[in-house]
Amino acid sequence: MAKVLVVDDDPAILEILSAYLKNDGHDVILASNGLDAERELGGVDVAILDWMLPGQSGVDLTRQARAEYPNLPLLLLTARGDEDDRVRGLKSGADDYVVKPFSPREVVARVEALLRRANVRDVLTLGSLVIGAQARTVTLAGTEVPLSRTEFELLLTLARHPGIAFSRERLLERVWGPEFVGTERVVDVNIQMLRRKLGDDLEAPTFIETVRGFGYRFRDYD
Repeated sequence: MAKVLVVDDDPAILEILSAYLKNDGHDVILASNGLDAERELGGVDVAILDWMLPGQSGVDLTRQARAEYPNLPLLLLTARGDEDDRVRGLKSGADDYVVKPFSPREVVARVEALLRRANVRDVLTLGSLVIGAQARTVTLAGTEVPLSRTEFELLLTLARHPGIAFSRERLLERVWGPEFVGTERVVDVNIQMLRRKLGDDLEAPTFIETVRGFGYRFRDYD
């Protein structure tokens, strides 16, 4: 299961793509304009962006997303089918391109291909830490680290976006879900337990860094 952002100002397209993606097992976040989409880009595994958006164009949003999140798979939707337009869309940073009208099944298949290409569902190796996203395993210097479901989801969320700061609010939404009733303190408590299991030094963390007054980020290993 991946978290997919769908950005389109057509409610019908949002509805049908959401239905097909959820049926394929994905979590889906919907946005109808570039401003709302910008707030979500840092917390998703793949983004589907419409070319024609109110305010900011999908091409500009694609270019911005590629600059801020270089490893995020991006799929561009558009009614423009000319070769020059396709080239422009790909040059803006899109990984793939689908012309409207399209088959929702084809879009889902292209999302799956992008996820496989980005190894979103496979193994993450970050220094001495190895995370098996599908097997839900974590090893540190070859030794297995037992984590709770919440600890694993926190680690995977941060590790999939090294160098990107996540607010406590965003981590609550991502790991506990939008319906969770509680305080942001639960994020701090679980991060502390996770750090303890990873042997992370608070003064010089190997993996999870604190962003003071905001939240947390996974150390950038690039």
